[in-house]
Amino acid sequence: MKIRILSRNNRLYSTRRLVEAAKKRNHEVEVIDPIKCDLIIEKKKPTIYYKNHFLEDTDAVIPRIGATITFYGTAVVRQFEMMGTFTTTESQALVRSRDKLRSLQILSRARLGLPKTVFTNYSKDVSEILEHVGGAPVIIKLLEGTQGLGVVLAETQNAAESVIEAFNGLQARVIVQEFIKEAGGADIRAFVVDGQVVGAMKRQGKEGEFRSNLHRGGSASVIQLTDEEENAAIKAAKAMALGVAGVDMLQSSRGPLILEVNSSPGLEGIEAATGKDIAKTIIRYIERNV
Repeated sequence: MKIRILSRNNRLYSTRRLVEAAKKRNHEVEVIDPIKCDLIIEKKKPTIYYKNHFLEDTDAVIPRIGATITFYGTAVVRQFEMMGTFTTTESQALVRSRDKLRSLQILSRARLGLPKTVFTNYSKDVSEILEHVGGAPVIIKLLEGTQGLGVVLAETQNAAESVIEAFNGLQARVIVQEFIKEAGGADIRAFVVDGQVVGAMKRQGKEGEFRSNLHRGGSASVIQLTDEEENAAIKAAKAMALGVAGVDMLQSSRGPLILEVNSSPGLEGIEAATGKDIAKTIIRYIERNV
């Protein structure tokens, strides 16, 4: 089988592991920089031109599309779909997952637990926004933020109002969420492949840090999910139509609360924490579908 991985850097851990796993299972694999692809659109024969050759006879693609290239990266995935190629992440699901607001609306419609969230069109009635989520402390997130960037914990009413007013003044769109104190600066990442949780870890923020992202110095350890948490992760990935997903959840007194569903979850943290070969699981997912 000919598998192509859409990634801007073949030295990244996740990309390297997917290449290794594909080769171990005797597949032909190539890393493609999506930004360097030319999309040729014509009647009945959509094609992709890359580094002096056409990307024909591709059986499957694994999109590893970074947030900064979502628009063009998604266009490349869509072109492969038009060529009849199987993709582990469909273009429409990728677009939906990158829109925090739309994602929350989809998850809400699926009746999944979520932190109470407010989004407004630069409302000047900031105190009312805070009242809707139960008052300070609150979490304020930029809609375009990734890996913990653009996420602020406002511990008092005055601080929250100042931060929201500052973002409004910059015309930066934000969502305001209730702060789940009992989570204790930790969250759960459940890795879902083809409708099954294949690994889960608990990420703990470093001392004094409410964000648990590993990129921000957090630590990870393996965790056994409860049935409720496992079902929530599977249901969230299904609602977002993602074959491969990283589902981030908070443990709360009212059950698991979904924070985000990531369409390009990294493999390094989850493989290190669980000791599982997640890359191999993704390749086997392709084998079952091609």
